[in-house]
Amino acid sequence: MKKNAGTEEAIKRWDRFADAYAANHTEQGDIHKEVFLNPAIFSLIDSVKNKKVLDAGCGEGYLSRMLAKSGASVTAVDYSPRMIEIAMDRTPHDLSIHYRQGNCEDLHFLEDNSFELIVSNMVIQDLADYEQAFQEMHRLLAAGGCFIFSILHPCFVTPESGWEKTHDGKKLHWNVDQYFYEGVYEQKLGDQENMLFFHRTLTSYINTINKTGFHIESVLEPKPSKEMLKKYPSFEEDLRCPDFIVFKLRNLTNF
Repeated sequence: MKKNAGTEEAIKRWDRFADAYAANHTEQGDIHKEVFLNPAIFSLIDSVKNKKVLDAGCGEGYLSRMLAKSGASVTAVDYSPRMIEIAMDRTPHDLSIHYRQGNCEDLHFLEDNSFELIVSNMVIQDLADYEQAFQEMHRLLAAGGCFIFSILHPCFVTPESGWEKTHDGKKLHWNVDQYFYEGVYEQKLGDQENMLFFHRTLTSYINTINKTGFHIESVLEPKPSKEMLKKYPSFEEDLRCPDFIVFKLRNLTNF
């Protein structure tokens, strides 16, 4: 664990990883987004037609494009300058997407209460100051609006988690350790170096959500559908424990 690293170091690593990361993304995202996260997120979203939507941590922009194709006016931000470049290159000019480089911990260039929906897909665990990121999302969201975010499941994906295997590679069970450690750790993800993730307990997430002023409307722990298991049978093992968790929050301030 690399306890002295923060968001700035995470940005540098994601920027260096951006091209390899984007190469694994289609218009449905990567395979985990296709199987788990897209179905969960879109099940929580009402019609976005003619709505102002923020894609908070857009990466190479696949979700921004999906939202824009559904009729949303999308503002998309990412803290990696290279990710923004790739997203702009991949986006047709006729889609209503405005890309900006920016850290979700501080989006001062965006106006208060300016979005009816904010989606942050697998981003919050990449930020050292998640409390400030939640405050920014609350500031930017209109009264009655929704904030949907997905993260690695903090109960199961921890700094010391992974499969227990037999000598011949058979997966016996999923080990979890260091759950109560809160802070940065390295995860083997990059093509040349590890990425930095920031772990918090489920208690910390929920208490921060409540303290920020959000109302928790729904929580999903995505699992592969029968249709996805037919397409990708190897994901049968993901019926044993969840890798992700998705929250739908509402801003009830003055609503």
